[in-house]
Amino acid sequence: MSMPPLSPEQQVALMRERTDTFHGAADILERLKSGKRLRVKLGVDPTRPDLTFGHMVCLNKLRQFQDMGHQAVLIIGDYTTRIGDPSGRSETRPVLTEAEIENNASTYLEQAFRILDKDKTEVRRNSEWFARMSFMDCLHLARHMTVARLLERDDFAKRYASQTPISVVEFLYPLLQGYDSVMIDSDLELGGSDQLFNNLVGRVFQKDAGKPEQAVITMPLLVGLDGEKKMSKSLGNYIAFNDNPKDMFGKIMSIPDETMWAYYKFLLELPEAEILERKKIHPMEAKKQLAVSLTALFHSLDVATHERAQFEAVFSKKQVRDDIPEFTWDRLVPEANEATLTDLLAATGLFPSKAEIRRLFQQGAVKVNDEKVTDPALRFVRPITSTVVQAGKRTFVKLVD
Repeated sequence: MSMPPLSPEQQVALMRERTDTFHGAADILERLKSGKRLRVKLGVDPTRPDLTFGHMVCLNKLRQFQDMGHQAVLIIGDYTTRIGDPSGRSETRPVLTEAEIENNASTYLEQAFRILDKDKTEVRRNSEWFARMSFMDCLHLARHMTVARLLERDDFAKRYASQTPISVVEFLYPLLQGYDSVMIDSDLELGGSDQLFNNLVGRVFQKDAGKPEQAVITMPLLVGLDGEKKMSKSLGNYIAFNDNPKDMFGKIMSIPDETMWAYYKFLLELPEAEILERKKIHPMEAKKQLAVSLTALFHSLDVATHERAQFEAVFSKKQVRDDIPEFTWDRLVPEANEATLTDLLAATGLFPSKAEIRRLFQQGAVKVNDEKVTDPALRFVRPITSTVVQAGKRTFVKLVD
């Protein structure tokens, strides 16, 4: 959605909204006054198949630049993923195969275009230039940065001080990300606050190449479901763009009350005045409204409204969902006449492992017909009457003969 024409000063003021840092704002103002259409860069590494609500913070900001009439440049880091971004890491990331990276990358664009305007997005893969580089090119790149400067970076400094190994390859990551900016003539780079060092490297490389230096905007890191650490796929505390509506709604409802205001601010981009109005209502109602709004963004308002009704039936009225999956005995364990509840649940395919199911028993999170069950070896014998099993907060199954 395009905005009405804004003056350069109004654009810079809008760019500052909800940001953590803004380096080079004065340069951006001068470029806007000259009539330049900015090239705004955002890079994502396809480390896993899903984009998360954490990515949405920067994607929302990039869309804002599109709405102002600027060129969004989305870089799929298919080459840098082979190294692994060390930002915020206390250890080296595992190495992905090329097939895994390509599989993940193939899903990223479809997800990103749920936020971005596809027709206004230039998509680049950094393998376009890095795959052609020789070893001498790599050595030339490395000459632009000292080890002392790299060790100024907070996560590297902590790992060095604690004698935690740092791969030489990881030292190269900020250099490659900086070189991306040179190759696409970036005017401004977006990233999370943990990307500040990498983004500033882009300014150094552009200056050394005799090009105008990019501005850098960093966005606050979205807190994950635990309400403490940043949302991260590796930490498992995330909500994915591709989550089904039940899981998406349920995960949003699980966040701490104080955390939801950051979701209102950075995901729904509500003005502070409207957030203050939401704070006047009951926190549970405010969170339900948040869950409906976000679920509707990725599914539909009808679906989101349905999920609210189902959530209220289960958690407020102590009812069961009207759309819980039904499994027959012959579908689950066709060769047996008796089986443990753990085996039956595992056969549904709704759980990652039997170990996860046993963990739910240990946590007292399993109910059979609304009665808590703690014995994972509880046995069922055919024939069984219709039985509703709840395993965890959001997973229900109906077992029938």
